Amino acid sequence: MTNRSVAVLQMVSGHDLDQNLADARELLEAASEKGAVAAVLPENFAVLSTRQMLERGLDERAPDGPIRSFLAEQARRLGLWIVGGSVPIAARPDGTALTERVRASCLVFNDKGDQVARYDKIHLFDAQVEDAQGRYRESDTFEPGEDVVTVDTPFGRLGLAICYDLRFPELFRMLREEGAEWITLPSAFTYQTGAAHWHPLVRARAIENQVWMVAAGQGGEHDSKRRTYGHSMIVDPWGSMTVEVSEGMTLALAELDQQRLAMTRERMPVWSHRRLEPHR
Repeated sequence: MTNRSVAVLQMVSGHDLDQNLADARELLEAASEKGAVAAVLPENFAVLSTRQMLERGLDERAPDGPIRSFLAEQARRLGLWIVGGSVPIAARPDGTALTERVRASCLVFNDKGDQVARYDKIHLFDAQVEDAQGRYRESDTFEPGEDVVTVDTPFGRLGLAICYDLRFPELFRMLREEGAEWITLPSAFTYQTGAAHWHPLVRARAIENQVWMVAAGQGGEHDSKRRTYGHSMIVDPWGSMTVEVSEGMTLALAELDQQRLAMTRERMPVWSHRRLEPHR
């Protein structure tokens, strides 16, 4: 029987790229030692500072950029599938260069170190939040993606989403339509929005689409203005919390039970009961 143990990794990334990569390496090694065959890093795991996004994004245009090379190396060295949180890339998937903004790209590497998927965050977080930072405008820094992305893995078909995407259920419906059995959600939810909405939204996306949700977050105090919610978790297709952590740099593992997925879909075949077609 295929080992389907997936690790959800939580970080408290800072403004030092080398330290962030060292922390990510430590967590990936721990996940491998605990028997995980796949691991999911949080959003902005390597680059948290908005001011650094463009510079780092220029470095990551090529497949041998520092962060992309790091992810490929760890996947190959550990024999681990890695969902690489989000990486700033100053180019579109077709190679078109960007000069004033970057894409927030979730890269998936197989256990040989090959990049097998790239998803660019579609929904950008432009909002007012009652915290020390107050105003967030991702669209000043990032160009939105447009493609819905799934990829076959040994543990089922994987659908990709990032953070603010969670508030747009139509994306998750489309991922399920494309055959997703598990969906990863690298995130950096603010503490205020996370406390209010993180749990109900992650569980809702799992329940509505009868998929495993693997939600990896940033979780802690990053600087005087930024605190993230954490509570990284894995939720099963019935909406039950399989594992959850609170704050800080940590990880948790769960088995993505294919039988539980199949049984949930068989006993309550909501997908075949749909009466309304979504507007495209």
